[in-house]
Amino acid sequence: MIIEDYTEDFEARMLKLTKILQGKDNLILVGSSYGGLMAARFALDHEPQVRKLILLAPALNIEGFENTVKRKLQVPVVLYHGTKDDVVDPYVVRKIAEKTFARLEHHFVNDDHPLTNVFPTLPWPALLDIQGEENN
Repeated sequence: MIIEDYTEDFEARMLKLTKILQGKDNLILVGSSYGGLMAARFALDHEPQVRKLILLAPALNIEGFENTVKRKLQVPVVLYHGTKDDVVDPYVVRKIAEKTFARLEHHFVNDDHPLTNVFPTLPWPALLDIQGEENN
């Protein structure tokens, strides 16, 4: 698991992410809000490295993301978005996601932008494909 802080503009963030993930494959990327946008962009640009995306209220509606998508991403994408999100419009994001991800599993949930109530109840072992592994 790699968790980084990103503080610069989108292009600098993506360069940093690309450098961190260089040479790694079979990745499961989890991103929330702007991190979801970054994970989606990385996956579109480096699809062979990515096994799965888990997006939580991803900000797909900013940074011109929709206009840069040239083809649908073929890896599985699980997306959760709160219907009470007042930061990133969940309905706009759903339309973008449907055009972007060929294997989309989309969930509207009764929650806010950070998924305050739903996040701790998500089926993390199944999402991360670790249900059969022991935690050490």
